[in-house]
Amino acid sequence: MTMDKEAPEGPGTAPNADSGAANSLVALCAGVLPVWGRHLAASRAQSEVAVGEMLSAFSDIGPHIDMAERQSQQIGEALNPGGITGLAQACEGALSPLLNDPHLSATNAEAIQKVLTMVREAVDALERISKPFAHETKMVAAQVERMYIGFQYQDRISQMMALLEGDIARLQEAMTKAGTDSPNLVDWLAHLESQYAMNEQHNNHSGSAGPGDKPDDNNETTYF
Repeated sequence: MTMDKEAPEGPGTAPNADSGAANSLVALCAGVLPVWGRHLAASRAQSEVAVGEMLSAFSDIGPHIDMAERQSQQIGEALNPGGITGLAQACEGALSPLLNDPHLSATNAEAIQKVLTMVREAVDALERISKPFAHETKMVAAQVERMYIGFQYQDRISQMMALLEGDIARLQEAMTKAGTDSPNLVDWLAHLESQYAMNEQHNNHSGSAGPGDKPDDNNETTYF
């Protein structure tokens, strides 16, 4: 019984297979890239709307915090020697000598002493309230300012995402023209890097940025 010999591969078999795989990859990228771009654009738009609303809310809070700070300052000024504290001291200075009057009845002396005690307690209560109130007001104002600055990093995120959207669209266009003039990787990356506006983008491009690195606060936000 004669065994048929396995037919040898033709000279064009492997290249055809490679060409088919390349064409499939091109078709895959051409179909997937626009989906990625739409998701990226939607995420950027939603984050911009959300952050915009939060910034608007914080801007509305600002005047109330300013008012609380002014009120805290006014309370402090009212408690200084020229204010309530001074008035209390003046009352004590005027009434205390009466307690030494031998003709003062016990009832009147008790009434004067009671008034002086009430004045001291009122001033002490105001001081106990005003000090933590002033401190907490300053702390709240500082934290709101810190959060407001933090939300401004949305500008950076929006720029980065917009740049990626554009590069995805550019790659999609290049994929549809595959086989005519294939783009050069070095030139592509150089063009992408030329559009960076922040140091962290350059660091991420080169791979020198660590996963926990924070943005450079000295960078100015640039709008595309």
